[in-house]
Amino acid sequence: MIKVFPIIFIILWSSAFVTTKPIIDNSDPFAALAFRFFFVALGFLIFAIYTKHKILTTKKNLIQSIFSGLLFHGVYLGGVFYSVSIGMPTGIAALIVTLQPILTNALAGKLLNEDVSFKQWIGVVLGFLGATLVLGFDIGSSLPVIGVISSFVALLAITTSTLWQKKISNDLPLSVSNMYQAIGGCLFHIIIIILFTDPYINFTPTFFIAMSHQIFLVSFGAFTILMFLIKNNSASKTVAIFFLIPPTTAVMAWLFLNEILNNLDLIGFAVATLGVYIATRK
Repeated sequence: MIKVFPIIFIILWSSAFVTTKPIIDNSDPFAALAFRFFFVALGFLIFAIYTKHKILTTKKNLIQSIFSGLLFHGVYLGGVFYSVSIGMPTGIAALIVTLQPILTNALAGKLLNEDVSFKQWIGVVLGFLGATLVLGFDIGSSLPVIGVISSFVALLAITTSTLWQKKISNDLPLSVSNMYQAIGGCLFHIIIIILFTDPYINFTPTFFIAMSHQIFLVSFGAFTILMFLIKNNSASKTVAIFFLIPPTTAVMAWLFLNEILNNLDLIGFAVATLGVYIATRK
């Protein structure tokens, strides 16, 4: 069962890109994320109580988990949602964030003492090349500067969060750890709302469907699998699977949104798959 976790993660995480635009079209990005992670935290709390896991923990574990959630659910998702909401093309934002495995590989050796082999670097380069082919190079006449900055901040946040999560390796149950991380993300977005934005949410059926998808399938499903993979594998090998997310998203957009899937996309999918295989195989 564990062997299929990466496949399940890729499918669930990729599906989030299909539902991000409907959410942003009906809400302020930070209000939507605060709403999302309030219910994610509540859901993990209920699950922890149901499974009789100890919720109270040490001050150290509490701070570590909240800080991880602040980076991942707060800065990373906030940066991506905000950049798209101000006109940043989704494909370019995704391409910037897809640099994560390269940055993680570069830092994992020094920060985590992981042995990042030449074979893994070959796989990572092929993975990024494949993702680039899928996302394409048509970026339009101009890009919002703040959107570009936000995307790179998101890149740094998800890379730091991945390395941090691997480094702390606390013994909290996943449900309890995920609850505190969701609390950290929710608090971050509430602070942003109080200081900088004029929040709003249009509770349309489209918003509810898209938000339900991101709460249940992405936050409860995909994120839990990601935390499990980071805990049980090397950080550099775990994040290599992120290169398969842009190609998988392209296929989903073709299936569900009638977007065009061309030969270059298929070639990119094949190259990215080969790269991930090389980077993660034993």
